[in-house]
Amino acid sequence: MQEIILKNKKHGMRTLLLCLLLEVLSIVGIVLASTWEMVALLIASFVVMCVAWIPLCGLRVLKPQEALVLTLFGKYVGTIKGEGFYAVNPFCVAINPAAKTKLNQSGDVDKAAPLSATEMKMAMMDKKISLKIMTLNNNRQKINDCLGNPVEIGIAVTWKVVDTAKAVFNVDNFKEYLSLQCDSALRNIVRIYPYDVAPGVDTTGDGVDDDGSLRGSSEIVASRIRDEIQMRVEEAGIEIVEARITYLAYAPEIAAVMLQRQQASAIIDARKMIVDGAVGMVEMALEKLNENKMVQLDEERKAAMVSNLLVVLCGNHDAQPIVNTGSLY
Repeated sequence: MQEIILKNKKHGMRTLLLCLLLEVLSIVGIVLASTWEMVALLIASFVVMCVAWIPLCGLRVLKPQEALVLTLFGKYVGTIKGEGFYAVNPFCVAINPAAKTKLNQSGDVDKAAPLSATEMKMAMMDKKISLKIMTLNNNRQKINDCLGNPVEIGIAVTWKVVDTAKAVFNVDNFKEYLSLQCDSALRNIVRIYPYDVAPGVDTTGDGVDDDGSLRGSSEIVASRIRDEIQMRVEEAGIEIVEARITYLAYAPEIAAVMLQRQQASAIIDARKMIVDGAVGMVEMALEKLNENKMVQLDEERKAAMVSNLLVVLCGNHDAQPIVNTGSLY
């Protein structure tokens, strides 16, 4: 289905004035015919008065970034886009199967105050398709990463309609179609990555292990999600502008365990750094003593000194010194 843009249709004001003029002339003709008893003029004026209002049914007003998809007796005739006052075939019908769909996105959220009966009726009759950039914020999903750990993730997708004919005729409801494809694409991409960097994981598919992760490679993951969604909604005439991860966390059932694991990993890294620094300080102390020849220590005394220094430097608490006033031997 190819989109057909209807041009040269912005003569709604001209059509409106012409119809009003014909109605006025028909009324004048009926009055004059009744006065002069002219049957032919009376019939002609009456016919014009009954027919002149029909073109008024084809008047359409569009605001910026709006479009109307028109069909004539079931056949697609074209789309009008852009702001203006249009006059089209009065028998054309506007089609928008997603007009009543309410998604969790900008432009489609329900108002805080309840709508009146008239407002609800007008909303149901409005078949205009918005061409603005909108944001879809689907509910958070629980998905297993490549290691089998359940994570909760949410995304925000900005999108817009670029081909109204495909959006209306290629899918049943383009808004629901987009929402479902976003969920599916999100699952396909998330299951490729671990939550955190893990050894032996290939996230690019080139057969080489890498350090990709949901937490550390959020920009790359979001880009792959966007490309995946775009490939799926191409036939629906939708362009995906951007996709962003808005929420990422372990599922509640394993969140506490993973927190303990992260804490343990942080403690191990900190201990390793402390030990490396302590060993360096002990080596420096021994070198200084040997250079200055202040104290002559045998191997046994050096081992005792190293042990004491490591205990002091690697301990969790401040050392409590003990002063030995006697002989070292």
